[in-house]
Amino acid sequence: MPKLFVGMKVFRKTADLKAYLKGRKNVGFVPTMGALHEGHLSLIKRCADENETCVVSVFVNPTQFNDKNDLKNYPRTEEADLALLRSNGCDAAFLPSVDEIYPEEDTRVFNFGAIADVMEGVRRPGHFNGVAQVVSRLFDIVKPERAYFGEKDFQQIAIVKEMVRQLGFAVEIVPCPIVREESGLAKSSRNTLLSADEKEKAALIYRTLRESVNFASEMTVAQVKKWVVDTINANPIMEVEYYEIVDGRTLQSIEKWSDADYVVGCITVYCGEKRIRLIDNIAYKI
Repeated sequence: MPKLFVGMKVFRKTADLKAYLKGRKNVGFVPTMGALHEGHLSLIKRCADENETCVVSVFVNPTQFNDKNDLKNYPRTEEADLALLRSNGCDAAFLPSVDEIYPEEDTRVFNFGAIADVMEGVRRPGHFNGVAQVVSRLFDIVKPERAYFGEKDFQQIAIVKEMVRQLGFAVEIVPCPIVREESGLAKSSRNTLLSADEKEKAALIYRTLRESVNFASEMTVAQVKKWVVDTINANPIMEVEYYEIVDGRTLQSIEKWSDADYVVGCITVYCGEKRIRLIDNIAYKI
């Protein structure tokens, strides 16, 4: 039986949110950086369905940006976000300031080993350390039983799971499927920074990944990687930063399809005049 939804509370202070949550059981949590879209809403709806209390944070975390311009240009749509949260089952929205999350500078340095030394970890120094800082801080505040993350950020989920293990949080990390545009383009807050034409052309990313799965039985791993990169780079408005085919558990690159029983292809592509950075992934073997 669906829970009775009586209206959303909005909190900006940690102490106020903690007071609201005190004594509550079965709390689910969705951490976001706002600019909400259908991908976020799928997480929120699932959280609301599976928990008595659904908490959603909207916080653009400065410590996970290694590019100041990226932080400055990240879309911020608070009013629209709150309207979407109210209509999609959120019980408590948490919109803290930077000072509220970091009353003192967070100097913690995490060591995630090999899972952080590849792909995003190499290209965005400090990014995952910032993710771990903010997610651990939010988990300390909310103390959820379950937290929901989109599988588009495949490597990030592995990092968060390892952070939970290291710090001993009693929270279940729930990965949720990628939500896509009709064209196949993975839903992302960054998509709003693309022109209509760029957004249409960016659908090539997923189309190429999906087609490449058909070649896995007849091509080597190296051949599939080359085909994907060459196909996307042939479009003049796109440039592949990396495409790695990895063991889905260790995130280490594989050389042969038989090297792992769970194989995932992870890609990052710069798109358009503003070189908007888009990520996606696809499973070859599950």
